[in-house]
Amino acid sequence: MKVIFLKDLRGQGKKNEIKDVSDGYATNYLIKNGYAVKYTKTSGDILSNQIKEFNLQEEENIKKATEIKNKLEKEEVKFNVKVGNNLKVFGSISTKQISEELKKLGYDIDKKIIKINEPLSSLGVHNVNISLHKNVNANLKVHLIEK
Repeated sequence: MKVIFLKDLRGQGKKNEIKDVSDGYATNYLIKNGYAVKYTKTSGDILSNQIKEFNLQEEENIKKATEIKNKLEKEEVKFNVKVGNNLKVFGSISTKQISEELKKLGYDIDKKIIKINEPLSSLGVHNVNISLHKNVNANLKVHLIEK
């Protein structure tokens, strides 16, 4: 029996994949537990429409992420920090602090998508990677200035 997978199922199939499986397995497990539906002409048409909509939505998301990336790469976030001997910063700047500064500038960036490669614990300009989409990454300049 041909089925369309509704969810990823390890070792069996991925979401939106059409696959041939045994009748018993399809009806007693996959369809019963909501992992798949029986493949028919109607369900195949619905699947192709869903894939088209998903692709259009994905293109729109990439376009928005690229626009935000272009704006972000022109920005520079500044932090006034306390320093000790040898111009070493007390503590370091966190992703939460960067996210809060970006909110002040009008960007709604979650701290979870901000990636800091090395601790921001020295004065100067540092590059921070922001993953806006799986295909779009922005580089933000973070400038640490002595108080």
